[in-house]
Amino acid sequence: MNAPVATSSMARPLTATFDWTTWSSSRDDVAALNPKLAARMLFDVMLIQDFEHAVLALKKEDCIWGPAHTSVGQEAIAAASAAACRDSDKFTGTHRAHHQFLAKAINYALPAEWNPADQALPEEGLTVVRRGLAEIMGLKSGFGGGRGGSMHLRWKEAGFLGSNAIVAGGIPLSVGAAFADKFRGTGDVTVAFFGDGAINQGAFHEAANLAGCFHLPVIFFLENNYYAVATRIDDVCAVSDLALRAQAYGMPAMSVDGSDIVALHALMREAVRRARGGQPVFVDAHCYRRYHHAGDNTGSSYKYRSKEEEADWLEKEVVTCFPRVLIETAVLSEAQVAHIRQLSRSAVDAAVEANTENTSPRTVRASLIPDPASAGDGFRSDGSEFKAAVYRERDDFTAFRKMKFNDAIAAATGRWLERHPECMVIGEEVANFGGGAYGATKNLPGKYPDRVLNMPISEGGFMGLGLGMAMSGLPTVVEIMFPDFTFVAADQVFNQAAKARHMYGNTTDLPLVLRTRVATGCGYGGQHSMNPAGLYALFAGWRIVAPADAFDYVGLFNAAMTSLDPVLVLEHHALYDQVTELPEDDLDYLIELGKARRVAEGSDVTLLTYSHLVPRCRKLLPAWEKAGVSVELIDLRTLDYPSIDYALIGESLRKTGAVVIAEEGARSQTLGSTIAREITERFFDDLDGPVCCLTSKDVPPSVSRWLEAAVMLQDAEIERLVTDVARRQWK
Repeated sequence: MNAPVATSSMARPLTATFDWTTWSSSRDDVAALNPKLAARMLFDVMLIQDFEHAVLALKKEDCIWGPAHTSVGQEAIAAASAAACRDSDKFTGTHRAHHQFLAKAINYALPAEWNPADQALPEEGLTVVRRGLAEIMGLKSGFGGGRGGSMHLRWKEAGFLGSNAIVAGGIPLSVGAAFADKFRGTGDVTVAFFGDGAINQGAFHEAANLAGCFHLPVIFFLENNYYAVATRIDDVCAVSDLALRAQAYGMPAMSVDGSDIVALHALMREAVRRARGGQPVFVDAHCYRRYHHAGDNTGSSYKYRSKEEEADWLEKEVVTCFPRVLIETAVLSEAQVAHIRQLSRSAVDAAVEANTENTSPRTVRASLIPDPASAGDGFRSDGSEFKAAVYRERDDFTAFRKMKFNDAIAAATGRWLERHPECMVIGEEVANFGGGAYGATKNLPGKYPDRVLNMPISEGGFMGLGLGMAMSGLPTVVEIMFPDFTFVAADQVFNQAAKARHMYGNTTDLPLVLRTRVATGCGYGGQHSMNPAGLYALFAGWRIVAPADAFDYVGLFNAAMTSLDPVLVLEHHALYDQVTELPEDDLDYLIELGKARRVAEGSDVTLLTYSHLVPRCRKLLPAWEKAGVSVELIDLRTLDYPSIDYALIGESLRKTGAVVIAEEGARSQTLGSTIAREITERFFDDLDGPVCCLTSKDVPPSVSRWLEAAVMLQDAEIERLVTDVARRQWK
């Protein structure tokens, strides 16, 4: 029962306009179809359903590992959308995206003049079906070498940017791709397909807001099949009609029956037209998946759907209704429909034969199984982007100038904006105050107003936007104001950026740099004060650099921007105002990733550290020297585990025989324990005792000046432990 509406002389009603249309077709619309278009769309829907049933059969025969989320019942959406788009337009999908992948890939591979009504399927089409099935089966002949499988399909050349196993995880990437197309003026459109489960995810809302803010050529396509696994939308959505969600983001909404392929095609042509003009569009297609979430059981067998509901939807499936009405309206003959059906079945049968042995049950063709030794291949770039790089260190320069650390950030960033016309910088406040909240983009917003862009307070959204831009080839710098805010964007940072290259079979370069300011010791409290090095190091796809001064910042930033892997650049607040030397006339030099720096020579103990602890430890060197302790101070500089410079560490340990690792982060969030284990395994015979790790206490820093100081690692602790270890006084 609705609550009574309060009335007041102070209140007056308001109304909101909303561009919302519903689409449907008649027999006359079917009769007016171009016969070749009708034949192509019919072939696509038949191919998709035949393909999906082959997938289900192979899953039962244990030829497919992992889940198989099929799209039986939703074929019309993919076929109509692919027919309404051009090859250079992009699709992204969810875990249930076989249909969109097949439709986009087939339409890209086959010549425009091909007519399935009376022609054989060209070899290019057979190849798409064979390789698509191989990918789902995890085979090396698949589009991603089998690494992506059913849920992570990608073929960049065909415009299929990737399907995504995280519900709504790919939607922000779609917005990034659309941003890249708008920036380049290609006129292309990105269609982001997702299900009703994704409509409640923050990723959708953040991405939709960004699309509206920047007027991006993107279509948000909701495949509304009413159930997120077994939970009906009525139980988890505050509005009964999900098209209403578009109103909040200034988008027109178009609703359609997802089995009405003729209306779908007309709708998508209009949506694409509007999107090409810079108007994001929301499409709500009501459809139905024939089977349960995964596999070939029905929903009714799990008691969350009725058999009557399933039977009603089965009667209107496009694979049954569309060929019948095409024949009735004389668009195609019965013989042509039969020819199309045979083409589809033959293509799928050929793909099954190519990927399996004809045994009972079928078995995977052994020659297509990936080499287990290749399991780790492609999680990072092969480094070819650095082949022409000339690495330089301090000793390679003779003339220097003084510069503050944060001015060096702006100078290095500005140099990239100057030299690379597609380089982008995005983040909160980066275009305000003349150069961001901390001067890291000083003087850049005025010079590059279309490439230094403020973002909403929406870390997940703009991290995904930046990732999508980078995946589209735009060198992109994303600023997350404090490392703690990483958790707000965790899916895009760790599930997406860290895994994309490997997940998509090494087909994806990621020229992405994520900058963040470590603010320990500022009184910002527990939610603004973390050092995230240990967190990012858990995900091997990320490279991590932590410059200790302006010279290293420029060289490491240039290397990070050159890299085709995502790189985290840690900037400690304590360094921002420190003045150090930069080369007089060079902002283009690179420091090699994975190359540590020996700051001071010593013979008693090796001290490993990074970032602002480097100058702090350097200041302790006279005290150690006075105490008769010879310390070899090494700045790690690069912190991701595969890039730790164990060559220099080993060389140092052969002299000193002892090592201390000093970090300011909380103990459970630091790198030291893993580095210590590696050192012990590699250099056990060179060690005189255990590797010692110094960190802050395992407590979130307090806002209180005194309590924060009590938690943080202090210089006196470093001085004392290094002295003890140098004297072999183990504790």
